[in-house]
Amino acid sequence: MSVLSALAPPVTASAVRALGATLRLRTEGLELVEPLWAARRPVIYAVWHARILMVPWLNARLVRTHGARPPRVLASRSRDGELVARWATRFGLGVVRGSSSRGGAEALRELTAVLRAGEDVAIVPDGPRGPRECLQPGVVVLAALTGAPVVPFGFAARPARRLASWDRFMVPLPFARAAAVFGKPCVIARDADRETARADLERALAEVTESADRLVRA
Repeated sequence: MSVLSALAPPVTASAVRALGATLRLRTEGLELVEPLWAARRPVIYAVWHARILMVPWLNARLVRTHGARPPRVLASRSRDGELVARWATRFGLGVVRGSSSRGGAEALRELTAVLRAGEDVAIVPDGPRGPRECLQPGVVVLAALTGAPVVPFGFAARPARRLASWDRFMVPLPFARAAAVFGKPCVIARDADRETARADLERALAEVTESADRLVRA
């Protein structure tokens, strides 16, 4: 790993913290997840790849103020995944390595063990390469195997820059209006139709993301 690559995670983490301090943040749906936090029930968070930049900062804030817990995050085994993993640990997040294309079965086993041990996990169900906002089936399989509820999460900011990447990655500008929206927890039965559950969860994630977008446009 080059010196620049080694420096990227701590520099980016510091920049995200500084940016977060300027945001005018509005949070909705906490009443849906606070009972799960209070009961120490393990949760699977799902958020689109384009909206992840501020999520570790937001989680650290909710840990301090609302009793949330730092989840384990899934990062790919690629070089970019290594940078993401190093960046996530700067916010106190644990990391599981793997993706649908590399180490997927091992990652699923580890995430299952994490949830059964009572910890939360966070998954980007259209990552690491897309298609954008198309939910891959891994999160449905994980929820069905463990019984852990899936909480759709949406984040938005305005003004924000959208990068020329496959997902149009969102980078809030300083002092932007920002919104974080938790959706209704979704429990997927072990014998549920997986495609129906996948489509329902994709729709729920799209809805909370649009809700966040509406809040920052208001």
